[in-house]
Amino acid sequence: MALVLAAGQARRFGSQKLLAPLGDRPLIRHTVRRVLEAETISEVIVVCGGAHEALSEALRSLPIRTVQNPCPARGMSGSLKVGVTAAGEAAVLVVLGDQPTVPVAVIRRLVHAYHASHKPITCPVYNGDLGNPVLFSPQIYPELMKLEGDRGARMVVERDASRVERVSFRFDMPKDIDTAGDLETLNRSWHEDAC
Repeated sequence: MALVLAAGQARRFGSQKLLAPLGDRPLIRHTVRRVLEAETISEVIVVCGGAHEALSEALRSLPIRTVQNPCPARGMSGSLKVGVTAAGEAAVLVVLGDQPTVPVAVIRRLVHAYHASHKPITCPVYNGDLGNPVLFSPQIYPELMKLEGDRGARMVVERDASRVERVSFRFDMPKDIDTAGDLETLNRSWHEDAC
């Protein structure tokens, strides 16, 4: 299962960045489509915040489920908790909604490595740096449920190296879209076919 975190308030962007156009589609649609194209994920849950209805409309026709983070102002930890609760007993690949260029091959390799290693955490390492998305088994959920504030799960990943399967990639981590300038730069080089 994949959790796509899409409840951020996009303060640096100035508006709801996940609905901003990348090519001729909303940015969030590209992110979710990459996860679906990997064909290794049983279900995709998108964790939305205040723009729940607009995001649901942007993702219309895609085989996903949305859940709402009722308190997005509390930060990323709240979205993780909402998503983990929705996931039940399934392992989850935590995907950032504002990373629309994660290669499908990365997702496939992470899922394969998770099943092959039997370790509770699988994460990508891009040119030596830990990155996203990260796959967690249910045994890690109690730790994720204790996170607070606008922090992701990096501290959980780094807590004990012996329980982490690292998958190396020889390229830099796909960039987050944090500002309007980031999106403008990506749009200049965007050639992916519209979904």
